[in-house]
Amino acid sequence: MNKSEKTTAIAELKDKFENNKFFYVTDSSTLTVEEVNNLRRKCFESDVEMKVVKNTIAIKALEASSEASAYTDLMDAFKGPTTLLFSEQANMPAKIIAEFRKTHERPLLKAAFIESDVYSGDDQLDALAALKSKEDLIGDVVLLLQSPIKNVLGALQSGGNTLSGLLKALEQRG
Repeated sequence: MNKSEKTTAIAELKDKFENNKFFYVTDSSTLTVEEVNNLRRKCFESDVEMKVVKNTIAIKALEASSEASAYTDLMDAFKGPTTLLFSEQANMPAKIIAEFRKTHERPLLKAAFIESDVYSGDDQLDALAALKSKEDLIGDVVLLLQSPIKNVLGALQSGGNTLSGLLKALEQRG
């Protein structure tokens, strides 16, 4: 790779880091070409971009970023073979990795960057997979907001039935 190609690669990667709030740093070494292609396919189907990078280029792209200070804790993850996973959903790469690891030893999670928080180590995989997506959180809030309204409406409806039953009973007595 010559100097201009490196400069271009750094600029492209810098742009990726700045425009993605969620990305994972993984190690997919020891996977065969066929296994890597299967992993790429799973990522593609879930709108996750998989990119194999050189550590020095990734580090330079992070350092050149306008958010460089947010990436400080992430720098140690760029040792050995590195594959980046970029996603619009915080938990999707973790779910893909967890599913893929049911039949393979790798990829290993080195670190994950989730909206300025860094999760380091493969032991964080389950916690990251359990994160709720934005859509799930909105659904939970809607359900919570609907619950009191449903209770009030239910009470009013059952109270109306009780009141009308009481009135009918009094009417029949009289």
